[in-house]
Amino acid sequence: MGSTNRKKNISTVIILAIVLLVPGFLYVGLNKIGSNEYLKLSIYGEKVLSGKMNRKMGREIPDTVYHAIKPVILLNSAGDSITAFDQDSIISIVHLFYSNDKGLSTTMLSNLKGVAERFSHNNRIKFYSISLDTTDRNVVLDDIHRKYVGSSNPNWYILGSHGNFLEYARNNFLIDAFKDPNQSNNFIFGNNFILLDTENRIRGFYDINLKTDIARLQDEIKVQIVEEIRNNPLKIEKK
Repeated sequence: MGSTNRKKNISTVIILAIVLLVPGFLYVGLNKIGSNEYLKLSIYGEKVLSGKMNRKMGREIPDTVYHAIKPVILLNSAGDSITAFDQDSIISIVHLFYSNDKGLSTTMLSNLKGVAERFSHNNRIKFYSISLDTTDRNVVLDDIHRKYVGSSNPNWYILGSHGNFLEYARNNFLIDAFKDPNQSNNFIFGNNFILLDTENRIRGFYDINLKTDIARLQDEIKVQIVEEIRNNPLKIEKK
């Protein structure tokens, strides 16, 4: 009888040990071989290894340097110079246009209006419409601002460019930006909205000819907001 009780006690101890220890082993194992996954947008452009290593969840991970948009000086409708893409707490949506273009440029401004209004309450989301025509100044930019932006959206900027902005746009935004060789007053440029994260990395291209891409842009802005909050909870927050 005593032998039987002893076996039962041993069995009970083993069962308790399994119940207590297995969850702990599973937790440690998951941390070692896996990590929490959530939806993340792609990062576009050239990427190179820096030679450094980052430690995450106890593992050494090679540090990667991604293509990032450089700050640039642009002009607002008052003729004042401003520096765009120089803040590390802003999610940006960018596109190109020029005032004499009544086709693609007009469509892009019109299509962005609904998206910009959707996020007008969030000061961490900025919209940049940048003219490729260096003659687009003061009154012209102000008229476009009044027509599309109005007074209700302080986070949408209608800006002019100067100097070698065409080259800057090609190298940074990774889209077409050329003078039309057949008509010197016209420009050839990419028909995309571009989404940038708070590190000025390109996280999405959206074809304005596709209605599904306009909806996808709105959805992926939200996805990027979540990523920024996860990575930098004190830097960017949804208001």
